Amino acid sequence: MRGGVNEMLEVWRHTLEYKSLKLSRTKTEYLECNFNGVAQESDKHVWLDMQVIPKRENFKYLGSVIKSDGEIDKDGTHRIEAGWMKWRLVSGVLCYKNVPLRLKGKFYKVVVRPTILYGVECWPFKNSYVQQMKVAEMGILRWMCEHTRLDRIRNKVIRDKVRVAPLEEKMREEKLR
Repeated sequence: MRGGVNEMLEVWRHTLEYKSLKLSRTKTEYLECNFNGVAQESDKHVWLDMQVIPKRENFKYLGSVIKSDGEIDKDGTHRIEAGWMKWRLVSGVLCYKNVPLRLKGKFYKVVVRPTILYGVECWPFKNSYVQQMKVAEMGILRWMCEHTRLDRIRNKVIRDKVRVAPLEEKMREEKLR
């Protein structure tokens, strides 16, 4: 199997060089997808022009983290972190007391929520992923409304204040779109 990959990689390298493009041998890496969980023979290497190409267990591509076993736990965590980073960038507006809650909600819908939901249409719909996303969303919304969980205000009340639909609904819409 890997012999075929090595041959195809050489053809690709020759084609690129024919078109006056250069393939960086030091930056090239590969990810072997193993979705069935059966261990593959690991003694063979992938080569590019007499140099061994390093193997990665996960890979970041277009903002999504792809793992060799097909799980997306890392991608979900990465999206939540990206949402919090985007929130920190705009927290001056979202935490300012003189900004109306409806405007904060609109700002959240336009800036923060799309960052969290990026790529969600490709994910399997597991309850653990949905729960992580809901917890992150409510943390952001509570912070915007200047409430903590100790205030014992229900999530629905907070969502109604800022006029934001539940993230789970938006995740379903993205998958169906």
